[in-house]
Amino acid sequence: MNNIAFTVALPLLAAFLLPIISNSSKSAARFIGPFVLLAMLGFSLAYFNMLEHPVAIALGGFRPPLGITFHLDNLSLLMASIIPLIMLVLWPYANIEGYREESLLLLLAGSASGLALSGDLFNIYVFYELLSVASFGLAAANRTGAAFAATFRYLVMSGLGTVLALTGIGLIYTQTGTLNLAHIGLLASQLNNPAGLSAFALIVIGIGVKAEIFPVNGWVPEVYSTASPRISALLAGLISKLAVLVIVRLLVVAYQGPEALTLLLVLGMLGIIWGELSAWRSKDLKRMLSFSSIGQLGMVLVAFSIPGEAGMVAGIAMMLHHLVVKPGLFMLTEHWNGSLNKLAGAAKSSPLAAVLFMLFALSLIGVPPFPGFWAKLLLVTGLVEANTPLYLTALAVLLSATVIEAHYLMHTAIRMYSKGKKKQVKKLHQTPFTLTIISVFAVVLITALITMAPLGNKLQHIAAESSDRALYINTTFAARHTPVRKQISLIKQQSKVQ
Repeated sequence: MNNIAFTVALPLLAAFLLPIISNSSKSAARFIGPFVLLAMLGFSLAYFNMLEHPVAIALGGFRPPLGITFHLDNLSLLMASIIPLIMLVLWPYANIEGYREESLLLLLAGSASGLALSGDLFNIYVFYELLSVASFGLAAANRTGAAFAATFRYLVMSGLGTVLALTGIGLIYTQTGTLNLAHIGLLASQLNNPAGLSAFALIVIGIGVKAEIFPVNGWVPEVYSTASPRISALLAGLISKLAVLVIVRLLVVAYQGPEALTLLLVLGMLGIIWGELSAWRSKDLKRMLSFSSIGQLGMVLVAFSIPGEAGMVAGIAMMLHHLVVKPGLFMLTEHWNGSLNKLAGAAKSSPLAAVLFMLFALSLIGVPPFPGFWAKLLLVTGLVEANTPLYLTALAVLLSATVIEAHYLMHTAIRMYSKGKKKQVKKLHQTPFTLTIISVFAVVLITALITMAPLGNKLQHIAAESSDRALYINTTFAARHTPVRKQISLIKQQSKVQ
């Protein structure tokens, strides 16, 4: 077994062993989760720094398309590195109630890594189901009536999405006879028919439940409002991006025609409109951020609908920016929960928290020179260059949504800096531990601002690599069960010959 498989196997194994270890030694059990996440991070970063070209790992010695394939490129390894990193930041270190949440988080980490690395639809489906089970448990972890009701709605919609996605996968299999993504890419011409396009639409809607795609995102405000801020930050910031990654992989290898791109564009625009208008009308901070997340995911979908490398770089930039900003904002609701009217005096009670809110809000709006501005600039540029009536309509929707977004976020900031009642102000004080977690996301955002030039070059490289369908296919079918360094050498030699 190749070492990269440990990023999946270790957390899954630890998730099932943790209850047993906890019964013997609760103090030892508390260190298992962070230790496993650190090990995952070490493996992922090692491969991320080592690889110069994409590599396909054939697990178990079975060559593609028969065996289990992990596709390692800069995008998949970047996401595989972000998963343990963000979970280490959001880990419940102060939890003394038991091991249940930790086990679910480890299950989530393992299935999320598998989702990021898998190169075939069967394993993507398996890891997606494991991720769903973990997310249901985490969403209901508060054990309140509202949390159970919201989780039930989430479960029903996710179950419906699973049926749709599985139907789409079945249609692809009947058309191509394979579930390996690279093999599907070789047979993509067989999907250029109503059945093939229907399969893509079913998978987009089915997987789109986790990606907060319109119209299967009705669960989002209820779950994010009733779950703990850490879980809301994790679901909105990380899990939604992995679902988008699955859709993008399938889009690149098999569905590069205008019909599939138009579907993503229309769904993205509808998500922007519904999400941003709902956020503008919200009177509760958590619900406002929940609807805002829907709008932002709509922008990500619009970005990936732009053909070619321009859409890929805009989509990755928007995705990574939302992954940093949204968890920071959700963590502020730890003590700033409830009606927006109750936020009066929050800046006086926690000046640093108010500054952090302003930092995230300005970047989310796209005010220069914050990273959000450059991400939106890439999106605007891509839409303008596409230069079709539908893409120009999306540009108008994006600019209008940005104005709406600026209005409700700045209106919230004004309330924070307004004078509040003394009794109410005392309740708005953020704890040092919460502020530390939020500051981590702020530091990442500021670091991105300082290193914008090299970061932009890296994103361009990742986008060029990820949008290359031929490279994905050739990498998979050049893969044998050989050491990674030998595979890199082989790919380099083939590139020189070509």
